[in-house]
Amino acid sequence: MERAAVLCSMSSSLSSIASRRFLHSTRSARSRLHSLSYSSAAQPTHTHTHTHTYGHHRLIRKPRSSGKPRPLRPQGSFLVRHSHYKPLTCATLHRPHPQLHFASTRCLAVASSSSSHTSSSSSSSSENENRYEDAADKYGFERVSRQFIPECKSTAVLYKHKKTGAQVMSVSNDDENKVFGIVFRTPPKDSTGIPHILEHSVLCGSRKYPLKEPFVELLKGSLNTFLNAFTYPDRTCYPVASTNTKDFYNLVDVYLDAVFFPKCVEDVQTFQQEGWHYELNDPSEDISYKGVVFNEMKGVYSQPDNILGRATQQALFPDNAYGVDSGGDPKVIPTLRFEEFKEFHQKFYHPSNARIWFYGDDDPNERLRLLSEYLDMFESSPVSNESKIVSQKLFSEPFKLIEKYPAGDDGDLKKKHMVCLNWLLSDKPLDLETELTLGFLDHLLLGTPASPLRKILLESGLGEAIVGGGVEDELLQPQFSIGLKGVSEGDIQKVEELVMSTLKKLSDEGFDSDAVEASMNTIEFSLRENNTGSFPRGLSLMLRSIGKWIYDLDPFEPLKYERPLMKLKARIAEEGSKAVFSPLLEQYILNNTHRVTVEMQPDPAKASRDEEEEKEVLAKVKASMTEEDLAELARATQELQLKQETPDPPEALRSVPSLSLSDIPKKQIHIPTEIGDIDGVKILQHDLFTNDVIYTEVVFDMSSLKLELLPLVPLFCQSLLEMGTKDMNFVQLNQLIGRKTGGISVYPYISSVRGKEEPCSHVIVRGKAMGGRSEDLFDLINRILQEVQFTDQQRFKQFVSQSKARMENRLRGSGHSVAAARMDAKLNVAGWISEQMGGISYLDFLRDLEKKVDQDWAQISSSLEEIRRILVSRKQCLINVTADGKNITNSEKYICKFLDLLPNQTPYQSNSWNGKLPAENEAIAIPTQVNYVGKAANIYDAGYQLKGSAYVISRYISNTWLWDRVRVSGGAYGGFCDFDSHSGVFSFLSYRDPNLLKTLDIYDGTGDFLRSLDMDSDALAKAIIGTIGDIDAYQLPDAKGYSSLLRYLLGVTEEERERRREEVLSTSLRDFKEFADVIDHVKDKGVMVAVTSPEDADSANKDRPCCFHVRKAI
Repeated sequence: MERAAVLCSMSSSLSSIASRRFLHSTRSARSRLHSLSYSSAAQPTHTHTHTHTYGHHRLIRKPRSSGKPRPLRPQGSFLVRHSHYKPLTCATLHRPHPQLHFASTRCLAVASSSSSHTSSSSSSSSENENRYEDAADKYGFERVSRQFIPECKSTAVLYKHKKTGAQVMSVSNDDENKVFGIVFRTPPKDSTGIPHILEHSVLCGSRKYPLKEPFVELLKGSLNTFLNAFTYPDRTCYPVASTNTKDFYNLVDVYLDAVFFPKCVEDVQTFQQEGWHYELNDPSEDISYKGVVFNEMKGVYSQPDNILGRATQQALFPDNAYGVDSGGDPKVIPTLRFEEFKEFHQKFYHPSNARIWFYGDDDPNERLRLLSEYLDMFESSPVSNESKIVSQKLFSEPFKLIEKYPAGDDGDLKKKHMVCLNWLLSDKPLDLETELTLGFLDHLLLGTPASPLRKILLESGLGEAIVGGGVEDELLQPQFSIGLKGVSEGDIQKVEELVMSTLKKLSDEGFDSDAVEASMNTIEFSLRENNTGSFPRGLSLMLRSIGKWIYDLDPFEPLKYERPLMKLKARIAEEGSKAVFSPLLEQYILNNTHRVTVEMQPDPAKASRDEEEEKEVLAKVKASMTEEDLAELARATQELQLKQETPDPPEALRSVPSLSLSDIPKKQIHIPTEIGDIDGVKILQHDLFTNDVIYTEVVFDMSSLKLELLPLVPLFCQSLLEMGTKDMNFVQLNQLIGRKTGGISVYPYISSVRGKEEPCSHVIVRGKAMGGRSEDLFDLINRILQEVQFTDQQRFKQFVSQSKARMENRLRGSGHSVAAARMDAKLNVAGWISEQMGGISYLDFLRDLEKKVDQDWAQISSSLEEIRRILVSRKQCLINVTADGKNITNSEKYICKFLDLLPNQTPYQSNSWNGKLPAENEAIAIPTQVNYVGKAANIYDAGYQLKGSAYVISRYISNTWLWDRVRVSGGAYGGFCDFDSHSGVFSFLSYRDPNLLKTLDIYDGTGDFLRSLDMDSDALAKAIIGTIGDIDAYQLPDAKGYSSLLRYLLGVTEEERERRREEVLSTSLRDFKEFADVIDHVKDKGVMVAVTSPEDADSANKDRPCCFHVRKAI
């Protein structure tokens, strides 16, 4: 609901934390994750580059104009991993990304803190243990192992269901954010996408909940903090989370019934809707393919990085389940038959093949009782043996693979190659100590901009940006990948040689001691902080545990990092880092013959060629049909569409358990905030328990910047963190940040402010450190702001090339965010500024700047200095601090010192930024097989006065009208609307959409949908409850402090928040009806932007002349 455009430049340290996997990670392309993806963060938040998830159900509500859907990325092991997606972060949309701590969790039943104990000295604990033992036996379970996990202050008990062999991990602590998950091993035998289609389909109705999509009903009226599903290359996960116990068990019951007793195995229409089907509206028309997964995967196969990741995985694992695509290859998906689909569920979705996880502060006995109701219905099955993943044998010699990817025909194609070197590191899973050591090695090699392998590759000038995920260990066997994109055809061999020679040199010479110390501190800080952002910590632990448990290894081991970490530190201290890391480099990489080099060649004809091949296949299908066959297909198409658009009967809707309005707290969540003053500088303080971590934001007003300097701001932010000072080069500065803090980031923050023409525009420096390092934290922030020198021309040119590559990748993978940014730029000043820093205009700027760096570096360097001179001023500064009271008090003297060192010049006069893009409809043309379709207008211009009911209504439109018409019937991966209450912009967006004009027509029909809406009291209550769930989205302390800061900057008072909450709770059907006229303003006056293929843009303009101005972007 409250959105703000944020762009950012990651710091060396925070970037390494965010974009690499510790115990909580974003995922790189290697793991090939597919997921239902939905999250609704209602509080204002920011993200540092949004990653996206593949998947089925919901595209998350977008952040402001900067982002992709939020990472709802599962977390892997606690090791550091590199991801070529640059993410993540702090508080959000998802998507990108807020945070967590285990320090306050306490064992419910066990008082001891030993790492493995099965009894307690206290009589009460013994009684509890006996009670749990009796309950386990009563409900048909036997206890396999019970351990206390001090790292997360939890008691974990592993059970086995006696009748079926189902394994259950029950983790108890005092974390209110309860988590459940059920995981099945689902190894595919081909690339038809059965696991992925089934992941979508099982949530489309079940035995107890016989409506079309119970999942959507849960979205409408649940307080869930997580609701999703993931398809991996070898397993499928179904997790949910909620802080409300009643809501939590409702979610668990719906998910258990869905996976074990889904309607889809008897309903071919669900298979057709979610997987694939032939569509023919009239026998005289051409046949087309439709299906949500089919179209989702067409989008995936339009992205070069995804094509590279899939080619790599299949080349490394030619002989086991990883040698095919569990998500589905669009060319293969239409060969899947319904009978195979049914058989796959019957075989693999069985308790004997299940791993089940519970976590949180709920009653452990109730968990077992609920499970027994389902598990007792089944007999034992041998499937657990049949589903085991076979190891890939290692190659005796390396080989090379060449693949094509769809590219635009502009620019020099010879400079658009990609090359990636990939190793399978072992023929079996690694022990925890080796895995941890490899994680440290990976961080040393690639974890920060100063890491030697990363730095040497980027400084070589051989490519524009890094590809490859570094070490990936979430599958049975670990891999390592590294390479470059934007490589000249003649430099492919040079990249290979540079990778090998750099690794050899590092093996021979070892790593700098400061680099080792920085990596150790960065990783250890992250482990102890345990900040999983908006991702539930119990889910992070689950996915870590599952990474071993699914292969019949110890599920407890991945949760316990303390002992191997201390052992590794001792080894490094005793033997030296070279003795620890060089043997690993030699054994697993340099002397490893299981190496595949993948070269990706640009092919401007590939996208159109693939489309033509698909049309030829479909033409042959139609030619083989009789008139009767065609008539029957047209009838079946209409029948499926009718089913999709027919509402569920009231009795079916009532079957889904839900909360009542009486379960909803009437008061909003309070965040303690004290506003103080140090010599005229505002200080916001939030006294919250943070496990001895201090979080701070130093905020500078950027409204005085000249218009022409705005596009340079993101690169200015990156330069602050990745250029050196007079006394330190950027490597030393980066290492100092890693050694002394938990990370520092710098980024611009832009948002409209309701009722004002001038936008809220700031540069924010965000950092964190242990309480005892407060002085170091503020000292480093000062050095970054005042001592960094903008003199390294070649590094700056690298920043430009990397940013350009990221923007081009974003266009292909998150075209909806590009469309949203473009529409905002046509409607308000804040949107226009944001687009200058992160949209198509920014991409144009980067392309021009890349040439100018060589021609006029002196002017660029001078402009960077001018930005600093205008921004960095004591009189334009605000500081936000989130920590416990003791650390807040202790930090005050360091804040005073920091402020004393800031320039104290008179503030520059604010500039009037009145820019907007022309209000013309645009088609942004790129090589793609799918569309991203947007339409938006400012409803405040139509006279609308903000009411809290607007949040309820916009959410309801997304979950009903757009869900049913754009996704279910239209076949898009996602369709949603978003209301920015600060600017007044109401926008419609679709994601990986096979349609263009049809989707726009659906948007235009929203007003009539609202006018004809017949909503009973239950449906209205669900809509209100779901909205309150967004407003009260679960936050960790640092995210609470950050949200409070943004509200302060945007002028959102506590009184206004209370008033909006009351308006949400009192929303009526009349509000929906009245909003119809408001929505019609989008229909009549809205601007349209679509990211689409040249062919689809031309086709739209033929059907509706002059509908779009076509702009070629790639």
